[in-house]
Amino acid sequence: MYRSGGAADTVSGMRSPHLVRLIAAIGIAFVILVGVALTSSGSPIFTANHPVPPTLQKVKPPPTTTAVLPPRPGTLALTGLNPCAILTSSQRADLSLDATPTPYVDEAFDKAKACSIRGLNSGTVARLALVLDMGVDVWLSDEAQVQTQQVTVAGYPAVVVRTPGLNDACNVEVDTAQNQFLDVLFRDGGNTVPIPQDTLCLGARRVAEAAITSLKARG
Repeated sequence: MYRSGGAADTVSGMRSPHLVRLIAAIGIAFVILVGVALTSSGSPIFTANHPVPPTLQKVKPPPTTTAVLPPRPGTLALTGLNPCAILTSSQRADLSLDATPTPYVDEAFDKAKACSIRGLNSGTVARLALVLDMGVDVWLSDEAQVQTQQVTVAGYPAVVVRTPGLNDACNVEVDTAQNQFLDVLFRDGGNTVPIPQDTLCLGARRVAEAAITSLKARG
């Protein structure tokens, strides 16, 4: 994973530390991607205001999860992987992600390995992050205050996440292993005519589908 003035800018005292870090990560990842773009191109690729990550509150009991994901068809361990090597060059071309993948470390996800890939012609940006210390079902809590839709990505249970107040991006979180998930962000890169969020969510699902297909092929 972003916004200003949205529900995730204020952190309820009832949220778990994991949930707080995840919601913060949605915003922080956008700021990092802007920095990556500045480093590689010399000009920003995003036009939205940079958000301020929420202040961490006192540790409270974890919220109650109100929905349960179906079981995984297998395990796709993300430990030790290079997120920039998950999508093949052919897959990136099919997804109109034609810039060189840029690796970085996402501090909000406990230094999770992440990778951003821009579409120079499409005006989009994809980000893949390997979350290794929590389960994807954290997004299904009522306390997450996000809009979720359970889907299947290449046979694996996943959640489409829309954050209130953030219309220029969409996330797909894929349950790959116990306490691990693949976070896929797909964002409008600052087009003159904004890309509808429904289209961005479809883009995020396409990227996630390609990534999981690639991981499955590696065994």
